[in-house]
Amino acid sequence: MIRTTLATLSALLALALPAAAADDFIASPTLRASVTVTSDVVRVGDLIDNAGSAALIPVYRSPDLGTTGTLTVGQVLSVLRAKQVIGVMTGDLKEVQVTRLARTLANKDLETAVASALERRFGLGDAANINVTFDRGVAEMRLDASNSGALQPVATRYDARSGRFDIAFEIANDNNPAPTKLRFTGTAIETVEVAVLTRDIDRAELLKSSDVTLERRPKAEVTGEAASRERSVGMQLRRPMRAGTPLRVADIVKPELVVRDQAVTIIYQVPGVYLTTRGKAVESGAEGDAVSVVNVQTKRTLTGTVTGRGQVTIEGASHSAPMAPAVEQTSSLKRDEAPAPVDTAALLRNLVQAPASPAQIAEAQIPQARASQAQAK
Repeated sequence: MIRTTLATLSALLALALPAAAADDFIASPTLRASVTVTSDVVRVGDLIDNAGSAALIPVYRSPDLGTTGTLTVGQVLSVLRAKQVIGVMTGDLKEVQVTRLARTLANKDLETAVASALERRFGLGDAANINVTFDRGVAEMRLDASNSGALQPVATRYDARSGRFDIAFEIANDNNPAPTKLRFTGTAIETVEVAVLTRDIDRAELLKSSDVTLERRPKAEVTGEAASRERSVGMQLRRPMRAGTPLRVADIVKPELVVRDQAVTIIYQVPGVYLTTRGKAVESGAEGDAVSVVNVQTKRTLTGTVTGRGQVTIEGASHSAPMAPAVEQTSSLKRDEAPAPVDTAALLRNLVQAPASPAQIAEAQIPQARASQAQAK
């Protein structure tokens, strides 16, 4: 039997060449301290530098994908001798570490791939809002390093009622013309980010920052538009709600600064005039709402805008009580004519003075009625 060894090859070449040439062209086979492999076997060329024609001889099974194994130098030399490889330089090495490279697909990578395959299909929305759960807990998946391609979905099934999915993927393989196939099953549910109550809240309470937190909930649980945390803080609820309840935009309202039958301050404002008086709210309202109030002195019903807690502002002559003939709603102004200036003094009297008696009101209205009849004729 012919024994081909690296040591014999080196010796023969050294004899055939001058000493200087041997130093330049012949390198001794040397054991490596650290080895990295991509295949499932370790070969002589992986373990030894300058292995020559023996480089392709397999000597070990590779460690598991993505792991590192350790061998003592004695073990390595023993296996090499069994493969007719001797004369390897080891220096002061005590052990050799062998690492098998792998492509690692983390659980998050697989969830993203499934969500992307379902995105905007089967009635689902954006991939970022799809929550994926696999049937078998998938912490991570390790593939041979030659699987360098992207995860490509080739078959996708989804049941919108149950949320079940069954998706097959293919990955291009550098060492094999046939792609690597993967298949995953599980559930995929579309979620929304929504404000959730941290405690029971009564209708009259204002929502504080500590009362609301953000959570992702299944979209089916939130009918209507979900309320954000920023939009909820400082608002009131339309009805009492319990802790853990997701908030919708329809559930929250601006806080009522004026409550029905509440004593309020009426502010009458025109250019150059600012007057306050006591009133009573006829209806409730939030800031900016138009509400009716009664002047407790004149018993007149006025309409104003809620501008603060217990505060209603009236600008100009906004009210529902009868007006003097000078400000009758009917008008005979032509298109190009300017309206008559507002009688501020009359408006102020209308706000603070007691209403006229029925007889006075009738008497004031008779001339105007007669004038209207004459025009009709």
